[in-house]
Amino acid sequence: MPDSVEKAGKQSLSQYYNASLFRADTWNRLKNVCQRLAEGRGREDDKVKAKQLIDLVAPMEEYFAFPGRHSCNSISQFLRSEEFEPLFHLVNQIVGALMSESYRRKHINLASHFEEPDNTGDDDDEPDERARRRPYFEVLIVDALTPSQQRQQRDALVDLRRDEDSFTYEPVFVPSFEDALIAVLFNQAIQSVVIRFGFSLHSTHDMPVLKRFLAQAGAPDLDELEPQDYGIVLADVIAAVRPELDLYLVTNQSVEDIAGRVGESCRRVFYNREDFLELHMNILRGIDSRYETPFFTALKQYSKKPTGVFHAMPISRGKSITKSHWIKDMGEFYGMNIFLAETSATSGGLDSLLEPHGPIKKAQELAARAFGSRQTYFATNGTSTCNKIVVQALVRPGDIVLVDRDCHKSHHYGMVLAGAEVIYLDSYPLHQYSMYGAVPLRDIKKALLELKAAGKLNRVKMLLLTNCTFDGIVYNVQRYMEECLAIKPDLVFLWDEAWFGFARFGPTYRSRTGMFAAETLRNKYKSEDYRALYAKKSKALAKIDADDIDALLDRHLYPDPDQVRIRVYATQSTHKTLTSLRQGSMIHVHDQDFNAKAAEPFHEAYMTHTSTSPNYQILASLDVGRRQVELEGFEFVQKQVELAMLLRQRIQSHSLLAKYFKILTVGDMIPAAYRQSGIQSYYDPEKGWNEIWEAWANDEFCLDATRVTLFVGGTAMDGDTFKNDVLMDKYGIQINKTSRNTVLFMTNIGTTRSSIAYLIEVLVKIAKELEERTEDMNGYERRYHEQKIHSLTHDLPPLPDFSHFHDAFRPDPKGSTPEGSMREAFFLSYDEIDCEYLGLSDGTLDAAMNGGREVVSATFIIPYPPGFPILVPGQVISDEIIEFLRNLDVKEIHGYRPDLGLRVFTDDALKART
Repeated sequence: MPDSVEKAGKQSLSQYYNASLFRADTWNRLKNVCQRLAEGRGREDDKVKAKQLIDLVAPMEEYFAFPGRHSCNSISQFLRSEEFEPLFHLVNQIVGALMSESYRRKHINLASHFEEPDNTGDDDDEPDERARRRPYFEVLIVDALTPSQQRQQRDALVDLRRDEDSFTYEPVFVPSFEDALIAVLFNQAIQSVVIRFGFSLHSTHDMPVLKRFLAQAGAPDLDELEPQDYGIVLADVIAAVRPELDLYLVTNQSVEDIAGRVGESCRRVFYNREDFLELHMNILRGIDSRYETPFFTALKQYSKKPTGVFHAMPISRGKSITKSHWIKDMGEFYGMNIFLAETSATSGGLDSLLEPHGPIKKAQELAARAFGSRQTYFATNGTSTCNKIVVQALVRPGDIVLVDRDCHKSHHYGMVLAGAEVIYLDSYPLHQYSMYGAVPLRDIKKALLELKAAGKLNRVKMLLLTNCTFDGIVYNVQRYMEECLAIKPDLVFLWDEAWFGFARFGPTYRSRTGMFAAETLRNKYKSEDYRALYAKKSKALAKIDADDIDALLDRHLYPDPDQVRIRVYATQSTHKTLTSLRQGSMIHVHDQDFNAKAAEPFHEAYMTHTSTSPNYQILASLDVGRRQVELEGFEFVQKQVELAMLLRQRIQSHSLLAKYFKILTVGDMIPAAYRQSGIQSYYDPEKGWNEIWEAWANDEFCLDATRVTLFVGGTAMDGDTFKNDVLMDKYGIQINKTSRNTVLFMTNIGTTRSSIAYLIEVLVKIAKELEERTEDMNGYERRYHEQKIHSLTHDLPPLPDFSHFHDAFRPDPKGSTPEGSMREAFFLSYDEIDCEYLGLSDGTLDAAMNGGREVVSATFIIPYPPGFPILVPGQVISDEIIEFLRNLDVKEIHGYRPDLGLRVFTDDALKART
């Protein structure tokens, strides 16, 4: 690559989060230059610019079937011969097809340079066009082939297409190990990889925008590999970064030996040069295994059957609607298919969610494959129910559970139902933004070690944490589990991943999910390398006094491989971050002791909380959503992260927006003590993008980039006012989470670049309105405005920690550990004689607390947002909690009655229990 182009590439890269945005924008810049040349108004240096842009984009196109290397050669030829009109038309065609993705729906004839780009997606009725109406994907072939050999192999595969094929594909050829890794991370349309034995190790491309992918893949030291191992190692690395891909290994070695070594990485191993028909059929069969949707397909087939309904549900088959004179608009709005598929039947090709044996069972098994669990269970009434199912299945009355105090209310109610003795763990506070972070590992280890010292470790059953948090704080799941298992080898982990379902399908995010950590640690503890490590660490640990808790807190603890049991559960609100109808959720399980200890209790808990009339449309959407993430989850999550990063960049780089708004960075939301990498932000306007891989690999906490927290204190509006009065009412922008001085924007797999542009446009309008308004303020108005800003940026009440349970609800009130029983407090509050109301504003609460009384909450007090309890039954109310409640700016507080006050236990009721 010429030095000038390499320099331009490095300069351009600093403003792009990844190569996908860089590629798209480079093509658009090339189109603009070529248009000026074609219209005869080119600038003096436009030919040089066009050449530089072509040299930038050409190496990237080697990883894509469209437009392909030959098109880049044609573009270069037109430029050299100064045929600017066909040059522009060819580039215009390519850009139109790339932006609209029409090349995935129809054949784009790039040989016709004067054909206008077709962005409609309308297809002609030719055989090739009929093929393109089917789902399209690309197949990566790793082999050192000449261009003529590549054309021959492409033609051989294309000739095998049949009208009855369910899918269509195009091959992409790369010559090296590094190029293969770049391709599978760069080209999101790749679904299958054929690894042959004639490729080299290193890529000839030296573009920084492409080399980033190698850092992300975490490839081993390639120069240490032997040639006979290239294919096997490449298959393992690809399977690690994109486990959903179908891999096919072609080898000239002993097939039987190779098949045993590649394990589950490859679907098929071929000997020497594979038969093209056999390869073609295997590729389509592999895609079909992910495309399969057992329950959705069964429901569609059922809806087509003529049936007579002599059971429940008049709405089934739409009969009660089509017969009506008054509700026909419901049928017109929804269409008939939803009613044809509405039934209470569990036969006729359908299945029972409570006792699945057919398509629901198969759909759940496919979901387990997709999300990396050993078992997966569907739920149609949200993750709130999933949480209660898991807690009830695993926790008995009297078991001690360590709980993140900021977790969703369903966990707290689950503790009541199970009769758990709860120890609440406090997250680190972010007082200046009125939000909480996450629970430090040191605090959890301290709680476990203190329970061990008190002789109660045998009663500790579960650690329950939210990953990621509402505000995007992500735990180092493997580190947390490893160190906790070193203290309590059979500890059960419940990771509430309600907002993290998408994480499985991004290579960086996946490493911090419960299911991935469970599989990784289970394999780790089986290895001889770990046994050697454990023996070494045990000798060093033996020198420390077992009662010296402080010394143990400062050490990385390792579990005994002969004692440790991996018991991990993750609950997931599929509908929050992936494709599913509202309330569609899943429970993922990786529990070594599931069959021996948990299967029957889990079944009973599932039966307790699951409706006997589950919504089939929700179940079908979970099935289809699973298909989507197995086939395009990687692509959608990559784009989701790209757009979130783009939003960060645009706001941080805009001078007017920076005057009134601030994007909270990693450094703002995670204290330095928990950021071992030292990373401060994902993007810096002066330096560009920072590498995040080290932070995600090692830091105690990371920040989910798809959650963009905007500080709005500089607008003189609190978060709730900014959300409701400005964003929603004025501009139609919907968000959920706010704090006193922040609002949270969450991107998801449905977010588009246009929606990001609209949000930025709205923020600029708001900033301009604020600018004009402040310019026109008189002295009094300006002082009031500045006082409001000061209040939102400096006069912030400290966030309260969990106080403690009253001795009346502590099973061991004289003990050194703080566990308490919410269940007893919860049901004591059923007796009106034991409760009273004390007002926040009438002086009765203040008088009681100032008089020395320990005031104890009789109910859950839960502000929305954020949706976790500030008070739980049996908790002593502290001054800090009262101050916080008085400063809340949300309109919805469950458990609190403004007309009466807080519901608390009477002194007599508490004395009777103590």
